[in-house]
This record gives sequence, structure tokens and C-alpha cells, in this order.
Amino acid sequence: MKSDIDAVIEYLRSLQDDICARLENLDGASQFAENRWERNGHGGGGVTRVMQNGDVFEQAGVNFSHVTGEDLPKSATAGRPDLEGASFQATGVSLVIHPNNPYVPTSHANVRYFQAAPADGDIVWWFGGGFDLTPYYPFREDVIEWHRQAKATCEPFGEDVYPRFKKWCDEYFYLPHRGETRGAGGLFFDDLNEWDFDTSFDFLRSVGDCYMRAYGPIVEKRKTQKYGERERQFQLYRRGRYVEFNLVYDRGTLFGLQSGGRTESILMSLPPLVRWAYDWKPDAGSAEAELYEHYLKPRDWLGETSDE
Repeated sequence: MKSDIDAVIEYLRSLQDDICARLENLDGASQFAENRWERNGHGGGGVTRVMQNGDVFEQAGVNFSHVTGEDLPKSATAGRPDLEGASFQATGVSLVIHPNNPYVPTSHANVRYFQAAPADGDIVWWFGGGFDLTPYYPFREDVIEWHRQAKATCEPFGEDVYPRFKKWCDEYFYLPHRGETRGAGGLFFDDLNEWDFDTSFDFLRSVGDCYMRAYGPIVEKRKTQKYGERERQFQLYRRGRYVEFNLVYDRGTLFGLQSGGRTESILMSLPPLVRWAYDWKPDAGSAEAELYEHYLKPRDWLGETSDE
């Protein structure tokens, strides 16, 4: 089957609706505010939904976008120089969740589709996306279950898919200047067109539909956990790593800015409050040290058990 961007857009719009409804249900107090926007001087636009100051979520942003242009940005052609100067369409849903409670992890998900029309006129298409978990005070069983869900969503597409995209996630969400991963990993894939269009689209849907199935139970279990100022200050400090990655390395942020996207929608991924501290290090044997020692490096989570 040839590419069908209309079918992808229809799915992505429904995914945004579904995730927002589930997050509102988890929060129980706040609702998403919506902004519809257009790219002035460019093609396309999107729908940005942001929930703020809820009982569970300090800030949650869920974006849908469909943008078009006559010149594919450099961030999208870094590995495909043959597409420089091609016209394009790009559509996707991206989201970042920043909870109030430091025991509830921050999380991110993104599913997207690109198609480009180079000078020869043949459309080139590919899918990308994934999801990852960024805990502050992690629970081993939560991280293992997160990876179990990730593996389950990949299994129908081949035994090699989960290990390959899990490894890609560990390598992509990595801060070289800190020598640590952004969190406990998940899945990441890009430039996916090795299968036919229908199979690739099925995989995108599998990943998109898996996100709340994996994240929702973690939120439910941890959202009432008691915490104090120490935990809150550590959460704000670790959020700084999230900012560093998104502004320095993230290809999605770069693509949005380079393609003339709506700045407020692109930067809604940043946490509402954050702090940095000079040369801070956790106390030996502390809960904060456990994060650094056991969770900010690639691990075979499915080779471990929750009671280890």
C-alpha cells in the first residue's frame, strides 16, 4: 500500500483525545486548556493542550501538529542528505508529563510521520517515535513493568524489535556532558520504513496505544506517596537535566524551531519549575544516590526481577 497521511492524521488526533481524557481522569481536579494554531507564513498548524496546577500533574502538555513546507529542515535531513531541499509534510503527537509528586516519574512520548517529495517527485516516507521514563525516586518494579509493556508492544513485529529500539532509546536520551542517561529508558525509533506502510503504521499505533497502558498504573500507585521538601528540591534539581537535554540535543525541539513551529507549543515540554546547584552530589547511601548508581545507565531490566 502507498502512504496514507490522512489515515495517520486521523489516528493521531484520536490519540491526543484519548491520552488527554485519561490524564484528566488520573488527575481528577484539572482539565486541559486548548490552543489551535497555524504556522504564519508557512503551511499547517496544530492543537496544543496543556494542563497546569492539577492535583497530580504540575504540568502536562499533549501536542498534535501537521505542518508542511517547501524545504525540509536540517534536523530532519541530518542522516538523509539526499532529501535536502525537498518539500515535506510532518505530523505527530508529542507529550511530556511533569507530576507534582517526586515519586511519580516524569514521562515523555512521541509518535510521528514524515513524508518528503524530492526533486524526482517520488514520495519518501518514514515513521518515528517512542516513549521513555524519567524517575526521581524510582521503584524497581515500576521500571521493570514499564519495559515489559514496551517489549509486549514490540513482540508482534519481531523478536529483535524491542532490544533494538530499547538500545536506541538508551543511546538517544543520553547527556554526554553529564555521562548519564536522562532516565530509565523505554523505546526510541526513527526513519522507520524497513517494513511496508501498513506494518509500519501498525507499529506506530501499537507504540502510541501502549503509552498510557504503561504509564497510568505507575501514576496511580505513586501519586499519594508522602514526600517532603528534600524530595521536592531533588526533583527540581533533576528536572534541570530534562531541560539540558531538550534544549541541547533533542531533534524534535530542533525540528520544531527550525521549521517555524509555534514556540510555546514546542517548549511546553519544559518543566514549570526547575533549579540548578553548583557541583551538587548525592550523599552516599541515600535514595538520591540510588538513582545515580542504578538507574542512569543502560540496564537489561527484563533480565532482572522486582525483588532483586
